[in-house]
Amino acid sequence: MTSRASDLERVTKETAISVSLQVDGSGLVDVATGLPFFDHMLGQLGRHGGFDLTLKAEGDLEVDAHHTVEDVGIALGEALSRALAGKAGVRRFGSIAVPLDEALVEAALDLSGRPYLAYDVDLGPEPFPLGTPSFDPQLAEEFWRAFVTSAAITLHVRLRSGKNVHHIIEASFKAVARALRDAVRVEGSAIPSTKGVL
Repeated sequence: MTSRASDLERVTKETAISVSLQVDGSGLVDVATGLPFFDHMLGQLGRHGGFDLTLKAEGDLEVDAHHTVEDVGIALGEALSRALAGKAGVRRFGSIAVPLDEALVEAALDLSGRPYLAYDVDLGPEPFPLGTPSFDPQLAEEFWRAFVTSAAITLHVRLRSGKNVHHIIEASFKAVARALRDAVRVEGSAIPSTKGVL
């Protein structure tokens, strides 16, 4: 099987990001974004997705974490899209419900070539920031929106139960990771679409 990997750099006036992604890896992760909680979540994505992921990001955190989180989503989504190339033989669909203590999050996705995010995760009116420098939990949705747009996938994330914000967000990253792990699995050689393209 051809190596499904990609390396890219994305530089703007707000962020500088480098990504190295090996889809068929062993879950080795080396991530540094300046946001420890976000690094922890990206670590979950790589580890439970079975990806080897190296990602470095420098952003204008003195302004806000939004630019860094969103741009990491863009870069990581593009890296995944490049690594999967024509998507020949992939399973295409993946779904799972992942618990983390009291939290239960469902994720379902399709490597459809059509970007769409349905994010039904209610964290309450003003969830407490996580980590130092702080990560606004509401930025998780912005990350997934940027990721699915750049990767051209359809993703549904739904909170079934949960109170602890850390648990909820971590369960969501683990759930998407596991769904991705299933969806990218190679089962044959054909494009899994009646249109002949994804």
